Amino acid sequence: MLVFENESAAINNAVYEVHKRLGVGLQESLYQEALAIELDYQCIPFEREKRYNVYYRGQRLDHYYFADFVCFDKIILEVKAVSQLTDQHKAQVRNYIGIAEKRLGLLYNFNEKYMTPVRILNSNLRDFCEN
Repeated sequence: MLVFENESAAINNAVYEVHKRLGVGLQESLYQEALAIELDYQCIPFEREKRYNVYYRGQRLDHYYFADFVCFDKIILEVKAVSQLTDQHKAQVRNYIGIAEKRLGLLYNFNEKYMTPVRILNSNLRDFCEN
C-alpha cells in the first residue's frame, strides 16, 4: 500500500492537467501559479509557500524554509522546471519533509515531456509502509 495513495493520485491529476495545458519550457514560477489555480479548481486543500522554521542544536535559525505547496496538510509538493532532476533536488525534498515533519514529498519536473513524480518518504517516521 502506498502512503497517502488517494491524496497522491489527486495531486498527480492536478499536476498532469497543468503539464498537459502548459507543456514544457516555461519558468518554474509560472507552473507554480497555474498549479495553485488547478489545485483550487480540483478542491485539493493546499497551502502555497508555507513557511517552516529551521533549528540547529535547539536554536531557531534566522532563515526559513518555504515549501512550494503543502497538500492535505501532509504532503510536501515541490515543483521544478529544470533540464533534469538531480540527486540534489531529491535531497532537498528529503530535507524539507524532515523539517516539516511530513511523511511524504512529491517532486515534479515540468520540463520533462513525460513527467513522472518522484515519491520521497521521510525515513525518520516509521509508522508507514510503501511498496
